[in-house]
Amino acid sequence: MAGREPMSRPRPRPRAPRGETRLIAFNKPMNMLSQFTDDGNWPGLGRVLDMPGMYPAGRLDRDSEGLLLLTNDGILQARLTDPKSMTPKTYVVQVEGTPDDAALDALRAGVTLNDGPTRPAGVDRIDEPRWLWPRDPPVRFRKSVPEAWLRLTITEGRNRQVRRMCAHVGLPVLRLVRWSVGPHTLEGLKPGQWKELQP
Repeated sequence: MAGREPMSRPRPRPRAPRGETRLIAFNKPMNMLSQFTDDGNWPGLGRVLDMPGMYPAGRLDRDSEGLLLLTNDGILQARLTDPKSMTPKTYVVQVEGTPDDAALDALRAGVTLNDGPTRPAGVDRIDEPRWLWPRDPPVRFRKSVPEAWLRLTITEGRNRQVRRMCAHVGLPVLRLVRWSVGPHTLEGLKPGQWKELQP
């Protein structure tokens, strides 16, 4: 009937796996997509992972590196990605510029982006981590521009959120590596490697 709005389809309810729940930690390399299929320009996870029935729990931008969780359990996947769960995600971030107290305090308090205010973040200045591998391709280096490292923890998962937060306070991101999601970390994983976790 004219004037009636189309009914939206309800979202399918998350489903438990038929077999045993699996949870995988994968160290996603730079320039790899957080999906199993290639998109014509960039490789997908299927290039290195042969895991039918496993799906990413969340995503990591193509130009970001580090921890990506995968599971075969739709209920666990929903819990890990639901913003209401407040799951902390910690990143090691190389930024252009010198972070001052005002910039760090703004991130800690929460900043207003074009999609609304962020929750308060945990942020500290750190030295470049010893465990961190060289990036491929290398980060562009300019002698005239200072660089710094931050450890930043958020409890949201908006699109390119960490990059936008840092840019908002005048600190463009040069390199972004996710270290942990909740209790799960990258420990012991080189780029392209994975390990089984206890769900």
